[in-house]
Amino acid sequence: MLSTIHLLNILLPILYLVAFVAYTYDFIGEASNFTNSKRIFLFVTLFLHTVYLLFRTIEFTHAPITNKFEIFTLLAFAVSFSYFILELMTDVRGTGLFIIVVSFAFQTVSSIFIQDLVEVKDVLRNGLLGIHVVSAIMGYSGFTISAVYGILFIVLYKNIRNSKFGIVFKRLPSLEILETLSFKSLLIGYVLLTIAILIGVVWLPTAFPDFKWSDPKLISSGVVWLIYTAGITIKLKDGWYGKRVIFFSLTGFTVAISSMILSNFLAESFHSFY
Repeated sequence: MLSTIHLLNILLPILYLVAFVAYTYDFIGEASNFTNSKRIFLFVTLFLHTVYLLFRTIEFTHAPITNKFEIFTLLAFAVSFSYFILELMTDVRGTGLFIIVVSFAFQTVSSIFIQDLVEVKDVLRNGLLGIHVVSAIMGYSGFTISAVYGILFIVLYKNIRNSKFGIVFKRLPSLEILETLSFKSLLIGYVLLTIAILIGVVWLPTAFPDFKWSDPKLISSGVVWLIYTAGITIKLKDGWYGKRVIFFSLTGFTVAISSMILSNFLAESFHSFY
């Protein structure tokens, strides 16, 4: 099993790169044979990545969450998996290159620096912690994808406003579809972050003797959740659309990333593991 793990660790960046190239070729080509096959290839890549994560969990008896390079491979998987689900839901296939390149970057760094850690803190072997962390990562991946679509919305909007009808105008979906993709990605992230928070609220106080509600990570996650809750409520109740939705998505993402960086690197937390 260990040899398979090491082989997949080498293959995964290559697979994500090939997927990115396929999506890029389909995006810039006038006529492409990759329209359907690229989705199949991304599915195979995600399947092998799933095998890799499961094998690491079984071999080392803990979820791959013990250091930042294990987190990076989870992020790579989470971003592309969230996009894949969104593509299946909407059947919009022309934006994958802007998402998969993020997974390629994270997985490349992970594959270069990841280590096989057998001896870890006992708490890291707890299944609930694994679900908690994976849900949170998937949630933030949804917010990331939402922000990417928000940026694409702005790019396309400026192109249309300046009467530039080049490849961006021809290949990107309409502004309405980009807004829908951004909001649906945001909803996926919100649901998953909610699951992570619920698990944390129920389980963390019993798992950590030094637990405290004033912990920076708990506060930052709560602030992010409240911001997205308010925005989603207003969107659904008052019928926000267009630039308002995109502005909210980008603002929420900026707050989420800023709070995550501040709570992880500039503050002490009872559930910091590395």
